[in-house]
Amino acid sequence: MEVMTDLIQMPHGRVFTAADLEAMPDDGNRYEIIDGALIVTPSPAVPHQRVVGNMYLALRSAVPDDLEVMLAPLDVTVSDLTVLQPDLLVATREALSGRTMVGLPVLAIEVLSPSTRLIDLNLKKAAFAEAGVAHYWVIDPEHPSLTAWCLSAAEFTEVGTATGTQEFAVDEPFRVRVSPASLLR
Repeated sequence: MEVMTDLIQMPHGRVFTAADLEAMPDDGNRYEIIDGALIVTPSPAVPHQRVVGNMYLALRSAVPDDLEVMLAPLDVTVSDLTVLQPDLLVATREALSGRTMVGLPVLAIEVLSPSTRLIDLNLKKAAFAEAGVAHYWVIDPEHPSLTAWCLSAAEFTEVGTATGTQEFAVDEPFRVRVSPASLLR
């Protein structure tokens, strides 16, 4: 039996680009670049996926008709040196009409994992703010909580937070009501 393998030529002595991501294998890892640095994360665990699925359902029932909810993996190409894959995103239907998303999401959501916690709360949050994404939310399944930020003067300002069974309630970018604990069921 002959086994075929593809070798990936990693850039040496230069930053990673969006074109380099196209050559990455479909191996269950998530590949992103932030300012030319490659970020590789393993496939998520069950609690993470449960939260993503339940949040998708909550968002799907709340978004207006001109918006659509998408699950990762879907690249958000901020620049040739920054390509991100939020766990969930909400974008206009127009932006999602082709093979890839065109432009920026209205909302990017990350669900924290032990391997992504610092990246999501720092690097990705800063990259989304710099790109001009209007809303960024983070959900922590380990300590059930949801925090929302809105872009104001090129920086994210916290606009809502809830823990446990408290109701998370925002009206922008559209009306959403959910408790972080309910996302773990």
